[in-house]
Order: sequence, then structure tokens, then C-alpha cells
Amino acid sequence: MARINISLDAELVVEVMVLAGVGSPQDAVEAVVRDYIARGHRTEARVRTRDEGRHDADSRPQPPQG
Repeated sequence: MARINISLDAELVVEVMVLAGVGSPQDAVEAVVRDYIARGHRTEARVRTRDEGRHDADSRPQPPQG
């Protein structure tokens, strides 16, 4: 996998390290990024499931209105 180098505010990185319980700045930031991506995938899966349920409900025949 390709790697990049970025600059971040030291206080921000230290706070991430403390919150993540990780001793390495690299590992802490990587953990946060991986968690963010995983959370996005979980959200997409929930939305997809909800939309599929809505689609199924829309495709059912509606009772006649009288």
C-alpha cells in the first residue's frame, strides 16, 4: 500500500493518542482514519437496508381506496 506523509497539529495528535490509548502518533491517526472509514461503511449498510425495506413496501399492491 502506498504511504503519504502529512503534517498535523501536535496537540491534536496527542489528544488522539490519549483517546485511542495508543503510544505511537502514526498508529493513533491510522486507527482514527480506519474507524472513520468503517463507520461510513456501517452507515451505508444501514441506509441500504432501510432503503430496500422501503422499496419492498412501495412495490406491494395497495388496497383499493373507496
